[in-house]
Amino acid sequence: MTFRQQARFWLVFTIGFFFLVWLFSSILLPFVAGMAIAYFLDPLADKLEARGISRTVATSIITALFFLVFLFVLLLIVPMIGSQLAGFLERLPGYVDTLQTNVGPYLQHILDRVAPETLQSVSDAIKGQTANALKWVGNVLTNVLSGGLAFLNFLSLLFITPVVSFYLLRDWDKIVAKIDSYLPRRSARDIRQCAREIDDTLAGFVRGQSTVCMLLGLFYGLGLTLAGLEFGFVIGLMTGLVSFVPYFGMIAGFAVGFGVALAQFGVGLDLGIVVIVFLIGQLLEGNFLTPKLVGDKVGLHAVWVMFALLAGGAVFGLLGVMLAVPVAAVIGVLVRYGLRQYLDSRLYDHGSHPQEGDGVESTEN
Repeated sequence: MTFRQQARFWLVFTIGFFFLVWLFSSILLPFVAGMAIAYFLDPLADKLEARGISRTVATSIITALFFLVFLFVLLLIVPMIGSQLAGFLERLPGYVDTLQTNVGPYLQHILDRVAPETLQSVSDAIKGQTANALKWVGNVLTNVLSGGLAFLNFLSLLFITPVVSFYLLRDWDKIVAKIDSYLPRRSARDIRQCAREIDDTLAGFVRGQSTVCMLLGLFYGLGLTLAGLEFGFVIGLMTGLVSFVPYFGMIAGFAVGFGVALAQFGVGLDLGIVVIVFLIGQLLEGNFLTPKLVGDKVGLHAVWVMFALLAGGAVFGLLGVMLAVPVAAVIGVLVRYGLRQYLDSRLYDHGSHPQEGDGVESTEN
């Protein structure tokens, strides 16, 4: 098979794969969720198997414990979060009015020093970009809610996902070995190398970053609650969960928490305690949690992750959100592999002699 035939085959395969995902997107959600759970729990199953426990028994124990914890969260924590979130949205206009009363004079003093023309142009630009952003996010949420959280999909998640997770987790190593046996022998080494890089990326992001986000969410939630901040648990939990995008989650959560604290406490010791909670959380994330649980093998830029999540949600709804990070990881690894091949090829011409002016001094014979 020539290179052109191979390229044609893989192009047709890729197009066919995404066409099938689009065609069956309405029923794939529980299967993708089950696959994600199996991938997340596979290292734990491997450790239990290494200690002499059979794969089936280890899978049964892990799957049962995971879904028991999930049901606990679903039945106890989610209603509490929902009630706090509803209360926060109800109180939001009051917070805004309080902030306008307390902070408004200082802002007006600053704005009076700015040229009116400049202020008006900045205001128009912010309004236009905010409207576009809200429209974009609204379209994504509409697709997610209409396509992903329908009653039938919820039932399929509830009953099909545990079954899929169990069987995939039990047979994970066999599935990987079977796929490996189907690889083209000439390219098997390169494909395995790319697969290892993809696994490192996903392991760092999905397993490591997810654990970091959950721990940060619990820390911020409990810390802000103990600080006496109204709706502190939901603000802290959301801050942690959005921390999968570096700095964005902390900045957004800090802005909301600081605004609520300023409206609730005013300028004083309680406001300082809220700031200290966020500072400690950032120190824990940067110096302990992320280095230990994620490391430096993620290779996914924050902007790339945000684009992938929004694009996946806009196209495939909740299914697209779940597939966004794996697809982004695969594309990133393949791009880096292609760049390495390019740098080692004649197209890059790495063996040519440097030209004058490239920073290398020329010598005369």
